[in-house]
This record gives sequence, structure tokens and C-alpha cells, in this order.
Amino acid sequence: MVKQKMGLLALAVAMAAVAGCSGNSSNNAGNPAPASSPEASAPANTDAGGELKEELKPVTFTYFNANSQVPNIDSNKTEIGKKLEEQTGVNFNLQYPVGDVNTKIGTMIASGNYPDVLAPDTAIDKVLDAKAFIPLNDLIEKFGPNIKRVYGPYYNLMKADDGNIYFLPFSPVVGEYIPSPTIDQGAFFIQRRVLKEAGYPKIKTIDEYFDLIKKYNDAHKTDKLTGFSSLIYDWRTMGIFNPPMHLAGYPNDGDVIVDMSTHDAKVYANSDYTKTWLKKLNEVNSEGLYDQASFVSNYDQYLAKISSGKVLGFFDYGWQANQALQNIKKTGNDDLDYMPLPIVFDNNTTDQYLDPPSFINNRGVGITTAAKDPERIIKFFDTMLKEENQVLIQWGIKGETYEVDDKGRFYRTPEQIEMLKDNAKQESIGFSYFNYSWPMYGQGSTLADGNSFNAGRQPEVAQASFTDGDKLILDKYGVKTFSELFAKPEDRPWYPAWSISLEQGSPAQIFTQKSKDVKLKYFSKLVLAKPDQFDGIWDQYLKDFNKLDVKAYEDTLTKEVAAKIAKTQGK
Repeated sequence: MVKQKMGLLALAVAMAAVAGCSGNSSNNAGNPAPASSPEASAPANTDAGGELKEELKPVTFTYFNANSQVPNIDSNKTEIGKKLEEQTGVNFNLQYPVGDVNTKIGTMIASGNYPDVLAPDTAIDKVLDAKAFIPLNDLIEKFGPNIKRVYGPYYNLMKADDGNIYFLPFSPVVGEYIPSPTIDQGAFFIQRRVLKEAGYPKIKTIDEYFDLIKKYNDAHKTDKLTGFSSLIYDWRTMGIFNPPMHLAGYPNDGDVIVDMSTHDAKVYANSDYTKTWLKKLNEVNSEGLYDQASFVSNYDQYLAKISSGKVLGFFDYGWQANQALQNIKKTGNDDLDYMPLPIVFDNNTTDQYLDPPSFINNRGVGITTAAKDPERIIKFFDTMLKEENQVLIQWGIKGETYEVDDKGRFYRTPEQIEMLKDNAKQESIGFSYFNYSWPMYGQGSTLADGNSFNAGRQPEVAQASFTDGDKLILDKYGVKTFSELFAKPEDRPWYPAWSISLEQGSPAQIFTQKSKDVKLKYFSKLVLAKPDQFDGIWDQYLKDFNKLDVKAYEDTLTKEVAAKIAKTQGK
């Protein structure tokens, strides 16, 4: 299924606010001070006789995190991990994938050799089918008061058919929901120099978008630029699969568009929306503007292309392109930076790129059957969810990575923002390892004192993070934040439909894989074909695609959307 991730290591699109961010606050309004509070820095870890308490005796667990690609490390080698170890006695040997995630998880399942803790990302259904996670219900009830506080409102959505909770998702909204001031989700990105040379026009449609790119490229032929590039690698196929639903005015529900009135879920890969999108790319390719290597480049090669400053435009999700966007920021050349735009098919369409409040219930972290001491692990998870530790994990250390003003508002100084652009610094502090893929508040959450959980969504941080070039282009378009250019999201209680888990081996689940294979087979042909061949190839694509059990998939998703709506309404 087409996938969207909520927040990878750093969530932002064109801003330094994202680097190292996400933020929490403590229960001590206005002065969380996780680094200096007694509970965080000086736990009472000995009894009256000076013996180490049982629950704080040093222990190391293994944790495989398929969501990220960073160097393996012991968590206590980071500042955040060390402080959590001081509170709990627990250290984790953090392990990350090299190569294909599904292959790695498949090897674990075949051998029965699991880590203590596992966040399997897209392979989570395989892990559940293998019964590799233990039920957490009793452990939470006995040892998880903070887990119950954070996840309690979502229990209906977290329970499997047998009534058990097998993993903890990453997206429970705590407090009042705060939308991102930046674009960490989907958008059509365009280099600022293109807009600048055209006089900063207000554009809305896909035709206007590509017309601008063509005019700029035609005027700079000797620069050997790439007009438009796509990411189409491994599970990262959203760059070419997802645009049709966004262009048609829908948010990222995965493989389907959900009707706002009937809540019927309809596949769009065989629709006129997808045909119009691919025909536009075919036209762009025929004009020499499309990056034909998009169909063979891997993720690192894609990031390198965007980082080069030679690509005029691309569609992507901010969290996925963030590393390249930050590399562009570091050049200091604002002309090469990108502007995210809510592009749609026509002027009568209202965009819906921004995510509404949501709960992603098909991704999470669980304790495996191989765990040596599940009780100790669940206690660690519960400790992480103390609000002062969510501040530590997402904002960092007061005086080092954030400050608190006299009104209790969290902020970052320009120097701190600049410091956190350094990936090595993020890794040493622990942001790269802790700000996602653990039990956590969802990214749009607020703290008890009103501060944003996510530093990037804190207005004070966003504004301070904007470069002079950011401020200039925002002013040119009459807004103060990038997200103001996008329409406000409509309420979708099922959202996102892509988070609905499908039973392995079911007709609907088989459809997701087979439909992906058909799309990958034909999309490259459709984009790279001579224009007069497009319609014939499209007809053959439809013939092969419609051989699949589209109806079974749509019926299943429609049923599950209705069930999720009922669960969110407490029915």
C-alpha cells in the first residue's frame, strides 16, 4: 500500500526548524528543565542500604528500527539515551536496516531470531501474522499509567480482532492539535529562482506549474538543468503514484480516494485522474524536461539529485525530501531552495494536501516473543511518556537545544537552530534516534502548559528558523508561514485510509501488491513513450489493471473506513 510516514528524523520542508525538532513540554509549566529536574537527572536509584534497586540494575535490550537509516549505536552513547538510562537503568542496542527492510524482517521471521523490541515499519503485518509480538494489555494495565494516559483514547483503534494490543503507534494526539507551520507532507516543490525570474506569480494548476519550469529551462539551456524528477524506489513510490489524488483535491489516503459524503473508497490508479497525470509527465518527458533516471535511481541518488540544485521541480512529501532540502539550505544560495505549492488539476479544485488530525494505527513498536524482560521494557516505555521526558526527547536539553522565556514559552535561539542543522550533532544528542519510532505523543500534540510537543510546530521556532530568503518569498506571496498557502484540511475521521491493516493473503491485501507491480510495469512505459503511443499503452494498462480484484479491495476499504469512523466515535 502506498505509504505516508509521519515524521521521520526531522520534519520540515524548507526550514531549518525541522532539523532536530519536535517538541514536548514538561508538567512543570514554564520550566520543564528535563536536564536538571530531580526526576530526570538524579533518580533515587538506591535503597536505604545502598544497593541498586532491582528495576534500575543496568540492562541492555536490542531494538531493531526499520523506520530509519542511521548508524547502529547503544542508546546510552547519546545525551538523551544516557539521561533515560539514569532514570531506568535501561540501555538499548539500536540496530537499523541495511538493504531491503522486508528481506531483513523476513529473515527474522524465518529464523525466529528477533530483537527484544521491533519497529518493523511496512512489514508490521508480517510480524503480526508470525505472532512475533506479545500482547501488551496486562503489562500496560500493571505498569503503564502514562501509556494509558496517552493511548487510552485510542484503544479501540489499537486492538486486534482478538482484543489484544500488540504494538504502540507513533501518532496519538495529546492536548490541542497544532497543524504544522511548514510543509512536512505532500507538495509540488519548485525552485525559488524559477518563481523569482517569473516575478513570483501565483500559480495553482499543474499546467501553470510545468509551464513555468519549461520557460525557465528554455531560458537557461546551457545550465544543463533537470526540469522534474520523481522518487520511485522500493516502497518509496509515492512520488509517481500519489499525485493524482492530490491534484484532484484529496489528501493522502493511499491507494483510494474516499468520498466525503458516502465514505465510499475508490481506487484511482485506473481513473482519469491518473491518466491525466501520466499524460502530463509524458508531455514533460517529450520536451526533455523529465528525469528519465527516476525509474532506476535509488533513494540516495534521488536525494543527491535534489541536493545538487540542478532539479527545478519535484513532487514529494516534506519528511521524505527533508535531507536534500536541508542540504540546499546549507549552501546559503536561496535561489536553489524550494517553494512547496498546493498544485491541483484546475482552478475549480480546492487543495487538501495538509493532514487533518489523524491516528496511524498500522505502524508502531512492539515487544517480541524473544524479549528477556518485557516488564522492564514496558516500564521504560512508560517512563518515556512522562511529559518531562517527551520534552527531553523532542526539544532536548534546556540551555543547550532550547530556552524558556519568562512566559513559559519554549523557543530556540538562532545559534541553536544553526547547530541543529548538523546531522552529527543531532545524532550525538539523540534526536536522530529518539524523536520517532518510540511510544510518543503525536506530532500535532500540545503539552500541558500550551507549548507545542513538536519544536517545528512551535510558532516561535518556525519564525526564528526562517532564513531571509524564506521571509522574502513568504512576503512575496502575502503569508507568514508556508502552510498558509495551503487550504485548511477538512475533517476526515477515518484518515488516513492507508493505515488500515489488511489481512495477509486476503483478496484486498493481494491486490495491493499486484496493483503495485502492474503500475511499476506500465508507468515507466507511459511516461517515456512517444506521445502518439500513450493512449494505446494506457488501454493495455487498464486491461491488465482491471484484471485484478479491484472491487474486493474497494469493498474492503469502504467497510474498514466505516468501521474506523465508528471506532473513533466510540461505537
